[in-house]
Amino acid sequence: MKYPNIEAERARLGMSKDDLARACGVTYRTLYNWERNGHYRLDVVQKMAKLFNCTIDYLVLKEENKSKENRGS
Repeated sequence: MKYPNIEAERARLGMSKDDLARACGVTYRTLYNWERNGHYRLDVVQKMAKLFNCTIDYLVLKEENKSKENRGS
């Protein structure tokens, strides 16, 4: 899996992969293919970030800090 934070957040919420697929408006098979290939559509990653209450960067860039707060200074 290229984006372990997606899997970690899904598990943290106690969601199955099928639950996550439905929440994102895609089929389980589509989600499975994206996980295998490491390619997700941006609109779906945006839905995941909202669902998990985290940043897109955290989900796809392997950041440790998932906070949505402004990190710039």
